[in-house]
Amino acid sequence: MNEKLIAYKNKTIEFWQGRTKKQRILLIATILFFLLTLLVFMWFSSRVNYVPLYTNLTVQETGEIKNTLDARGVSSEVSDAGTSILVPASQVDDLKVTLAAEGLPRTGRIDYSTFGDNMGFGTTENEFNLLERAAIQTSIEDLIRSVDGVGAAQVMITLPEESIWLSDETQQATASILLNLQPGYQLDQNQIRALYHLVSKSVPNLPVENIVIMDQSFQYLEYLDDTNIDSTLSVYEQQRRIQKDIERDIQRQVQQMLGTMMGADKVLVHVSTDIDFTQENRSEQLVTPVDEETMSGIAVSVESIMETYVGDGAAEGGVVGTGETDIPGYPGVYGSGSGEYERLEERINNEVNRIQREIVESPYKIRDIGIQVMVEPPIPDEANSLPVERLNDIQQILAQIVRTSIDKDFTELWDDDDIDDRIYVAAQPFFGKVEFEEPAAGIPFWYYIVGALIALILLLLFLLLRKRKQEEEEVAEEEEEAGVTYDLPDIGQEIDSEENARRRQLEKLAKEKPEEFSKLLRTWLSED
Repeated sequence: MNEKLIAYKNKTIEFWQGRTKKQRILLIATILFFLLTLLVFMWFSSRVNYVPLYTNLTVQETGEIKNTLDARGVSSEVSDAGTSILVPASQVDDLKVTLAAEGLPRTGRIDYSTFGDNMGFGTTENEFNLLERAAIQTSIEDLIRSVDGVGAAQVMITLPEESIWLSDETQQATASILLNLQPGYQLDQNQIRALYHLVSKSVPNLPVENIVIMDQSFQYLEYLDDTNIDSTLSVYEQQRRIQKDIERDIQRQVQQMLGTMMGADKVLVHVSTDIDFTQENRSEQLVTPVDEETMSGIAVSVESIMETYVGDGAAEGGVVGTGETDIPGYPGVYGSGSGEYERLEERINNEVNRIQREIVESPYKIRDIGIQVMVEPPIPDEANSLPVERLNDIQQILAQIVRTSIDKDFTELWDDDDIDDRIYVAAQPFFGKVEFEEPAAGIPFWYYIVGALIALILLLLFLLLRKRKQEEEEVAEEEEEAGVTYDLPDIGQEIDSEENARRRQLEKLAKEKPEEFSKLLRTWLSED
């Protein structure tokens, strides 16, 4: 066994000493690279891919599930400030089924199943009322969470106490609701109205007016009823509702469009408008010519009259100067002499366009608008990561929205500077934003890294073998050129013994390759 190890050792030393410096460096680098690749592959193979098991949990629920998993020996991680728990991807389905069979996660809330567990002979009326109210609150929270865009909900209900005194007034309940909406989601008026009716019909004696709903940003979600205008206050409320609807529609459209460009959680939009509620009713009776170039109408009737006369007039006559006022000797009548005349008369009745208009102008005109947009850069800490060209694109999009939204009567004298004054776009990081870790899908990235490393190793080995083959071919060519001769025994010479043959080989080796001969001697000496 020792002889084999020594032989292997000698062969290794001979192989190493027979390599050039460049080949030695390349060989060491290849071995180190292979070891590093193997270590990286082993590290990635042993790495566990964690995916969410449950999200939107309370701290108590997370702690209970964490203790259960630790007792089972299942590795887990807690994220999102204690509201989510992560487990290995290969075990998530089995754990969900197993924990559900054990009744986990226990929400700790009171629902209608609590009555079967806690109701007993000694339950008082106050305890029953407390459990009933808690069960109603839990059921309403479950209903609200099923609405699209609502992540979580908290409901507080105050039920009226029954009085021992008779009264004509009916005691009413009240409700306060806090919603946690998903990032970038806004409830429209139909959804808000549905939530109000849902809560109102779930609790006895709870009118819509006694319900208050707000989101996590403490913005009230008001209930706007479609009632007739009965007073000055209702007129104001209706105008305010119309203004909010217009602002909400524009804001939703801008948010959706910019969210597609930058990401739904990368854009924040605010819109403010100035609405003209002046309503005008007017009647117009217009008369316009049929042909506006000649300012003439259509000839309905034409009448032409032409008169001509030619003849002699009457001769002088009468009694000369017989009257009291006459001049003595002056003729009584002068003669008119001969004469002629001509008269032309033309009457044309033209018909014109007679237009009668009853105009009722819409009282909802946008006369001014302001849009403020905050954009988070791709790298939040680096404001320069958002190109200036992208900000200019957003500016042009908003300018077009402002130009088409405002009524033309108010923008006739506006220029581009007036439009730009109503737009503000800024880039800065967002704080307080909740980030959710998405489970990895598809092939992990480290698979590609390991594949590239293996391909690189194979390429290096291929190059090394090819270079070694080329060196051997070069050595063979050199030997052929040098004319290597071989000692052959004569035909008549007797075959030497094995000892003589070895001695001649050693002598030949000492002459041709003294270095290898000296190495061989040192090896024999070390064995002895």
